This record gives sequence, structure tokens and C-alpha cells, in this order.
Amino acid sequence: MPQLRRQYPFHLIEPEWQAHWDAQETFRAFNPGQPPAEAHPFAVRHPGAAPESLQKYYILDMFPYPSGAGLHVGHPEGYTATDILARFERMRGRHVLHPMGWDAFGLPAEQYAIKTGQHPRQTTEENVGNFKRQIKSLGFSYDWSREANTTEPGYFKWSQWIFLQLYNSWFNPATNKAEPIETLEYPADVTTDDAKREYRDDHRLAFVSHAPVNWCPELGTVLANEEVIDGKSEVGGHPVLRKPMRQWMLRITAFAQRLLDDLDTIDWSDSLKEMQRNWIGRSEGAEVDFSVQGAEECIRVFTTRPDTLFGATYMVLSPEHELVDQLTTDEQRAAVEDYREAAARKSDLERTELAKEKTGVFTGAYAINPVNDEPVPIWIADYVLISYGTGAIMAVPAHDERDLEFAQKFELPVRVVVEAPEGESLGYTGNGISVESDFLNGLPTPEAKAKIIDWLEKQGQGTRTINFKLRDWLFSRQRYWGEPFPIVWRDGHHEAIAEHDLPVLPPELDDYKPTAEGDPPLARAADWVNLPDGVTRETNTMPQWAGSCWYYLRYLDAQNDERFVGETAERYWMNVDLYVG
Repeated sequence: MPQLRRQYPFHLIEPEWQAHWDAQETFRAFNPGQPPAEAHPFAVRHPGAAPESLQKYYILDMFPYPSGAGLHVGHPEGYTATDILARFERMRGRHVLHPMGWDAFGLPAEQYAIKTGQHPRQTTEENVGNFKRQIKSLGFSYDWSREANTTEPGYFKWSQWIFLQLYNSWFNPATNKAEPIETLEYPADVTTDDAKREYRDDHRLAFVSHAPVNWCPELGTVLANEEVIDGKSEVGGHPVLRKPMRQWMLRITAFAQRLLDDLDTIDWSDSLKEMQRNWIGRSEGAEVDFSVQGAEECIRVFTTRPDTLFGATYMVLSPEHELVDQLTTDEQRAAVEDYREAAARKSDLERTELAKEKTGVFTGAYAINPVNDEPVPIWIADYVLISYGTGAIMAVPAHDERDLEFAQKFELPVRVVVEAPEGESLGYTGNGISVESDFLNGLPTPEAKAKIIDWLEKQGQGTRTINFKLRDWLFSRQRYWGEPFPIVWRDGHHEAIAEHDLPVLPPELDDYKPTAEGDPPLARAADWVNLPDGVTRETNTMPQWAGSCWYYLRYLDAQNDERFVGETAERYWMNVDLYVG
């Protein structure tokens, strides 16, 4: 009879070694100036060596959301790979930093708490404890002395501090960097205190805006475009609507050109750099003003092809454009309102999908083409986004595929104004010779562009402009389980709280579920919201990314109470050598 092969006794050996690693802090990394004890495994491996004298190797895992009862199979898949490399690099004599933490604020954790009928703080603590137990049982070589949890006051104090640095800064194009808001110089006509406040607020890197957002009534919060799939929330699959709401934003558009230029300085693949360039989306062109027939309003459009102005046969506004209500005639109002309601149920990604059938409705109003004084009908259509350019376009169907599809569907005029190469059809978007364009006739596209912009500027009806696809970052949520903003409101104006008053702790709430009206849950905590002298706290909370966008820095100096990361630790450990997530 064959002898049975003995099985490795995991239950006997692994717990013993894991307990030993815990007791010895075997996998701990040391910051410069923090020598290990003589008996520590690091000192045994590197006798007499200062930690900072060794070549460092920083391995970063995407830290998990503790939004479920335990790990799923994808967690150890990635963690196993990084653990193998961490052990290999230690064997090579490198000083390895391999930390772990918890991305514990945000919608996933809050929804798990609601689903299980518990408070998110309780479920988060329980889930973190179980996640940590499971990770340790797998024998991974993490440095637990640097454990970070985005819901701990000692952590989110610094998330709030970072927000204050943005709030109290502006982007100076002359120096190409952020500077203290106190250095902002006011134009000569900005003299009153109210005007100066408004000017400062218009330049802050963290600012308030009434923006059309993805609102989920069931979840009671705003969602990022990435959290909306086919018009429904990624979490729970609930319907999502477009709705204008007061939001905190981060002015990343101020850094668009710098982000673009600095792509040339980093060691990334050409394909990845090109993807980033397309995402930033720099466009050179002109802003052109179209007056409205029989009205005082003016519609401004951005176009990269001002040379095709003579071919503009209609205009399209975003359904959210501020002039839609004023321009729509009584005869068209019902159709326009129905269309706007339908558009509000679609995400930006759905609306701009190239393959989708074009839809739209006529407002009943006409604009005047500034180059030939011809009236052109004004439509609204969901393929035009309020968040890009001016939220309005001049449509040149002969030289734009989307405009052509729209014109053909609604039987709108098509006028060729650029002579296309032989074999090209309607919708040609390339360069050529201007035709049917009055004083531009016979000019190649680059010269025609320059000449028409000069003409527009001379007439006071347009100006040279650079535009970007990059949008400002929507940075607030209407939920309970997130970092409170370090902001108060006084007499209708926002103010930063003092840094020495950080962290701002969330109030204890029994009912932390969102309201159907969209009021943030924090608004229920009257004693927390209402401060002396009529001052009130901001009741929105920060998005999940507030804590997760800088955790790689906190790992470097996790016990530092004076700074979010010390300069010496940052200079030694950065940059990350390997990230998996």
C-alpha cells in the first residue's frame, strides 16, 4: 500500500512564525536618523550600517477599501506579487519599505454600513480588523509600524491641512506654480472689500461653484463620471441624474499647460504619454461671439477652426446652458423641457459617445453669424457639454462628422467652405483651401485661421484662445462618511478655519443616511453645524480620493504629528520604485 504524503502543517508552523515576525518587527523599515536596536533583524542583516546608507526600495500596494467583511481573491493576488519582490530585494541587501493601510472613508464603506444596518465607524473598525488578520495570516512581509487609516483623526487632519493649502493658494502663470493667496495682486478697478473677496475666490485653487453634477437620489450623493456606468451608479446600480448643485472644486485646469509640458520630463512609454496628452486635450483656436436675433444676449463659442465660420449653418447649446430658458420660444418650450429632462439622465460619457444616434430640439431662436450676418437656428443637443469650452458650438456640418450627422437627421443646410482633396467626402476635417468664404477664399487653412482671428479681434467679436479638455476636479460629496471640510460660512461667505484647530471631527449621528432633498447628513447635527455669532460649518464632506491621493507620502512618516511627512524621510524614500494596483 503506497505511503500517503505528509501535508505541510500550516496551522502549526505559520502562526508561530507570524507571531515571531510581529514581536520582532522583522519587516520594519527605518527612517534616516532612527537607528534600529542592536538585536533587531535589520541590524543583524546590516551590522554597523545606518539605514540611510543603504539603497532604498519602496514597494507600494493600492491600499484596500474595507467595504466588505473580508478580502476577495484579487487582494492576495497583487499582494503576493509585491511580497515576493519585497523579500527578494531584502535578500539583495536593499532597505525595503513595504507598508499597508486602509482607504476607509467614502461611499463603498458607507453603503456597506447602510446595507448591514450598522454605523460606518463600527463596520469600518470591524472590517479593518478582519482584513488585517487575513493579510497577516497569509504571511506577507508588511511594515505594520507605518499602518495608515484614512478615517483616523491623526490621518485626516493632514487631508484637511492639504485642502487648506489649496484654499489659501492661487496659480501664478508668471512663475508657473502655486503661491500664497496673499501674493495675488488686484486689478486697478477692484477696490472694495467685497470685490477683492470675489476676486480672491475666483483665483483660489479650492473654490465653490454651482456645477452640473451626477446626482444619485437613492445614494443621496454626487458621483464622479467614473462612478457612473450606463446612467446608473457603479455602487448599487441606481439611476443617476444631472443636476446643478453647489460644490467644492479644485482648480487643476490652472496647471493644464504645466502638466502637458512636464510629460516630456518623465520616463513613461510614448503610448501612455499620448493618452495623457489626449486627456489634457490642448486646443488652439478662437472664441467667437454670436449675437441673438431680436435680443440683447450674446452666445460665445470656442472653435479650433475659425476659418470655417462661413460654413456655420446652425448653433447647438448644451441642455444646461444658462441661456436656454431665455432663448426658447413659447412654441418650443415644452419640447425643450422634455429634452432637457431626458438629457439629465445621461452621463457625460454616454452623451459624447461617437456611435450614438444624434438627438436634439430646436429652441425657436436664431443667432447671427458675425462674418456674413446670416441668421442660424439655435438648437440644444446632449452631445454638447456645458463643461467643455463655453457649452455652445457653431455647427459646420460640411467639416465635422457629428455636426454632419445632426444636420442630415434634422435636414439642416450643409455648406462646404474648405476644398477637400479628391476622394474625400462631406464631413472632411483636415486642412485645405478656403472656398465660399469671402475674404478668406484661396487661403490655405493655417493662413485662413490667422486672418479670420485677426478680423474677429479687430471687429471686437472674437479673440485667440487656448482651451483644454481637462476639467476642474469636483471635490465634495453629500454624505456622512468622509472628511469634513475645514471651512465655515459667515454672512454668506466661506472662510478657512485656523490650522491649529485641525482636525475637524465629524459629529456623532445616529441617522447618517442621505436625505431625499439632497441636504448632506451633516446638516442634521445642529449643535455641530451652528457656531457662535451666526457662523455655520460646511456640511459637504470630501470625496474618497481626499485621503487616498496622498497615502504614499504618509507611509514615509506615519507617526509624525508635526508634519504630514518630514523632509528627510521624503527625500530618502521617494520616489515609489514599484506600484501595484
